[in-house]
Formats: sequence, structure tokens, C-alpha cells
Amino acid sequence: MKKMRRWVKQWMTERMELPADVMMNLPRITMVGHLHIYIENHRGVLRFSRDEMRLRLDDGQLLIRGSGFVIKTILPEEILLEGKIISVQYVFENETGRG
Repeated sequence: MKKMRRWVKQWMTERMELPADVMMNLPRITMVGHLHIYIENHRGVLRFSRDEMRLRLDDGQLLIRGSGFVIKTILPEEILLEGKIISVQYVFENETGRG
């Protein structure tokens, strides 16, 4: 059922030319060089340290690695992280051991 719902949302997004982040609850990620990253539509902070942040998404996790991380702003679905960002990686549900 979850795959069917996702397929319908994706089909509607493509046919009606709607923003994918709104229709499919995808994260919107904005980076300023390697210094700042702003993430909208996340589902919570799973882990935070000076070198790593892991956020929950609807279909997995977002893993951000680097150094000197500081959370500048945190709201229910938005976060602004500052530090030296080395990598941003999607970890899908089947890779996290869920679903």
C-alpha cells in the first residue's frame, strides 16, 4: 500500500508539475559551500555530535558528516547546521534495517 501511495504522489507530481518536496514529503536541502546546511521536511534528529548529524526522513535517514557542527536553528521540521560539511548521504529504509 505504501508503494502504491508513493507511486500516485509521484505520478501526480510529474503530471501536474507540482513541487516534489511538497507532494512527496521530500527533504529540501540548501547548502552554502561547505559551511552551512539548511534542511526542511525532516522528521526529527536521531543523532547529533560535533562530527555527525543523522536526521529521520519519511523514507530513511539523512547522514551529514564533517567537523565542528553547531545547530544554529532548530524547528519541528527545519534545521540549520553550521560547521565543516564533508558529506551528505541518504540512507534508505532497507539500509537502516527498517521496513
